[in-house]
Amino acid sequence: MSMNKRVIEPKEIVGKGYREFWHCKCRYRIVKGGRGSKKSTTAALWYIWNVMFYYHRYGLKPNVLVMRFDDCTHRDSTFAQLKWAISRFGVEHLWRATTSPLQLEYKPSGQRILFRGLKKPESITSITVPDGHLCWVWWEEASQIHNEADFNKIDMSIRGELPAPLFKQHTITFNPWSDKLWIKKRFFDTDRPDCLALTRNYDCNEWLGEDDIAIFERMRVEQPKRYAIEGRGEWGISEGLIFERWQIKQFVPDVLRRAVSPKTYRPKYKALFGMDFGFSNDPTAFVCLLVDNDAYEIYVCAEIYQRGMLIDEMYKAICELGFRNETIIADSASPLVIAELRKRGLHGIRPAKKGANSIKDGIARLQNYQIFIHPSCKNAEAEFSNYCWAPDSRTGEPTDRPIDDFNHLIDAMRYATEGLEMPGFRWARV
Repeated sequence: MSMNKRVIEPKEIVGKGYREFWHCKCRYRIVKGGRGSKKSTTAALWYIWNVMFYYHRYGLKPNVLVMRFDDCTHRDSTFAQLKWAISRFGVEHLWRATTSPLQLEYKPSGQRILFRGLKKPESITSITVPDGHLCWVWWEEASQIHNEADFNKIDMSIRGELPAPLFKQHTITFNPWSDKLWIKKRFFDTDRPDCLALTRNYDCNEWLGEDDIAIFERMRVEQPKRYAIEGRGEWGISEGLIFERWQIKQFVPDVLRRAVSPKTYRPKYKALFGMDFGFSNDPTAFVCLLVDNDAYEIYVCAEIYQRGMLIDEMYKAICELGFRNETIIADSASPLVIAELRKRGLHGIRPAKKGANSIKDGIARLQNYQIFIHPSCKNAEAEFSNYCWAPDSRTGEPTDRPIDDFNHLIDAMRYATEGLEMPGFRWARV
């Protein structure tokens, strides 16, 4: 493509491993992959390139709708990735980025890239663009979309005749945390002519550094289950799962907070907060729970899950969630971190009470509850989808020991709930 007498070669910018993806015109184009597989950055590059290409080559104006479950997550993910793609092509002067509304506009033609969330799918079906055709949809982090019917509503709203050579297409990118996703059955387990379903991993990313490769190699040895998913892009397997009584559920935390028990006229739900510390290999994990101890229900409302967090960053993140003055039960193995957070203003943070059987007891305590996870808590979903009993090295059968992986938010939940009264329970696999 020639832009202002400058020739852009996408092959040099995009790199290897995505030739089939780049030229695909199927209605459904799906890529599951691990970390560092370039799936999201390649999608971002494709959209920026083709919005420009179809206008300058054919005089056509394709527009793009970018979907995530929660529209609030676009700014730091898809919006940022698309702006990065614009910069990588060196065409910043041709694009206008606005945050209210959140959108990208190609200035020579007025084409737009729109960003929406799936919390209210009925409000999306009436989206129109001022010029051109809305024909391409990018579903990022599609593993968070648990209701196939919501996908179908948007799918059916992209309709009507298009001038050749334009085409309608949904691009779906996600990490395959669970083999129970509807995406697997619909697109990967069937051979359909209108679908391209790919798996990619970090092998196709020629821009990873040696330190990045070393992380995957260490994961391969120390955390093989996580490596299979995050490294190789394989499906998470639910065999031997520790928690079975959990599900993703849409709810409004503030509504639960205001709920009153009809028997006692007291708050129906108790708010609990837990925190597990990490840095380079493991993430720092913080969780907010609402617990109905009469109905034995736990609602996972909010999470923090990030590697490399400094103490000031931990404090800021908790304050931004509005939990500065709450009682937070944290990992007692890091007393210095707890002391520093208290010094900064988290006066309610205190160490968890650990004992010889605290992990098993904590698992048993949580197993007594039906657990509901808010769709925005994607890391909690990943952990509950993959936290399982360690297999026996000889037989491969599950043991009574949990794996030491996919447990950081779950550990934070164990700490948060250590004060719950659980009369008569004992540790058992259920």
